[in-house]
Amino acid sequence: MQRWSKLFIPTLREAPADAEVASHKFLVRSGYIRQLGAGIYSYLFLGNRSIQKITGIVREEMDTIGQEFLLPTIHPADIWQESGRWTTMGQNMFRLKDRKGADLCLGMTHEEVMTDLARHELRSYRQLPQIWYQIQTKFRDEPRPKGGLLRVRQFIMKDSYSFDIDAAGLDKSFDLHDAVYRKIFTRCGLQFVSVEADSGAMGGTQSQEFMVYTDAGEDLIASCAKCGYAANLEKAVSQLAPVTEMEPTGDGTPELVHTPGMAAIVDVTKFFGIEASSDIKCVAYMAEVRTLEGKKSKSTWEPVAVFLRGDHFVNETKLLGLLGAAELRTMNGDELEAWFHGPAGYLGPVGLDPAKALHDGKLNVVLDRGLENRKNLVGGANKLDYHFRNVTPGRDFTWTVAADVRNVVEGEGCPQCDEPLKVAKAVEVGHIFKLGYRYTEKMGAKVLDPNGKEVMPIMGSYGIGIERILTAAIEQNNDANGFWLPRSIAPFDVVVTVTNMADSSLRETGERIAADLEAAGLDVLLDDREERAGVKFKDADLIGVPFRVNVGKKAAEGKVEVVTRATASSIDTPISEVAALLKQVPR
Repeated sequence: MQRWSKLFIPTLREAPADAEVASHKFLVRSGYIRQLGAGIYSYLFLGNRSIQKITGIVREEMDTIGQEFLLPTIHPADIWQESGRWTTMGQNMFRLKDRKGADLCLGMTHEEVMTDLARHELRSYRQLPQIWYQIQTKFRDEPRPKGGLLRVRQFIMKDSYSFDIDAAGLDKSFDLHDAVYRKIFTRCGLQFVSVEADSGAMGGTQSQEFMVYTDAGEDLIASCAKCGYAANLEKAVSQLAPVTEMEPTGDGTPELVHTPGMAAIVDVTKFFGIEASSDIKCVAYMAEVRTLEGKKSKSTWEPVAVFLRGDHFVNETKLLGLLGAAELRTMNGDELEAWFHGPAGYLGPVGLDPAKALHDGKLNVVLDRGLENRKNLVGGANKLDYHFRNVTPGRDFTWTVAADVRNVVEGEGCPQCDEPLKVAKAVEVGHIFKLGYRYTEKMGAKVLDPNGKEVMPIMGSYGIGIERILTAAIEQNNDANGFWLPRSIAPFDVVVTVTNMADSSLRETGERIAADLEAAGLDVLLDDREERAGVKFKDADLIGVPFRVNVGKKAAEGKVEVVTRATASSIDTPISEVAALLKQVPR
């Protein structure tokens, strides 16, 4: 039993001015966290209790499939240079030098460290499979920290890594993590969905995120209510409705048309009397491609022209993955002149000399698949105040690569069943990847197979954001007065509130009830403060504890009020039955 009067629980009546999402507001108001710097938070008493309960659940479930390690958070640059990520991580990585001038970094993730262990310790297929995990602090130089614990620069992650002899083994390790993750999030009381995702800087093939729908999320999820298809917008695809093609004019070849002052798509479509789906949009980028020459990184900027329907938008994550690039920026005027010989607003594909393959030194031309098999379109002429009509892809221009690089839009057809897709915000709480041989190959990890031949183990990587579980739970469970957490991750199971500490009978009854609840195995917070009952009720509603026992006037009749925070409902219960009532609530 803990006594509120002896604890540091600094509740606030008002949220900080910069708090925009519910979880940020209530984590601060309830005294769970305090900000030290941008994206850097201290976890106070209540916050730490919840974090420890979440960590305990994660550890219990992970111990069923893996072994817990604890690895360094400060890493030598060498292993990141071997993997190639010393350059590709860019400014997201915290870098430093020791007193001898050696390069070091703060760990964002631990693929390199785990692979280094594997290459020195694993010798034979008989030692596989291995699943190693840790619960460790990570660091990321987030450029725009916000949302409280949703976007930070220091955070706690459960990350695990699997090493298998072959792809079938990796499939099993991946499925084990999938099952364990579902148990973890269910035990933490989250309503979650698993979605196809982009692997990002981790690399690899199959990638799956576990998401919680909330307006506070920065990810967008496309999902189908009928068949269950779900994917992050960075990975989502859809079926497009058929488009009625325009009839050609003249001889049907590209015709130059004077379009003075019509740089915007809305003006072009109005002038030609067409839908935006029949306009060819051009988005021109410079893409940064980073390579490693020895231990030195080399960065080159390559020109990229993306052509897609006028009513579609480029998904830059898809494009980055296609190009294998680290960063994109919009072309400036000089670059447009160099590669298109034309101005912004009038860029088009006709007459360009595209690269035969990506990164061969010419203009990388990417055609979104939404333009494949189309005909008689309108596109810029790479000449001020002029457009072409009757443009047909494949006949009138070619490209370096055709790929899906657009954002899916709500209402488009599901790729599996063609039902309309829904697009909604969500926050990621977990992510699992099939890394393949990326790290074992680059870092030289090998074992002997059953035939005595050296082979590379195949890897998987699996992460859970510990604080993300807490914030997602708050986003799902809050009202104007505060929030409530599932018993499994709440700092306490129940608050016993003595409405008048000056009344010795109520005080003694509250003490006795709290002791009985503790003896029944519940985590109990006794509110023994010399405060008005209304103040105590407000604080109890604020701090996330799922149940409250009000010890008031009815105690003389042998009854107390048991309040369920989630439903704001209450029942009068005989004092002798309170422990049994609350004990039956599952964790």
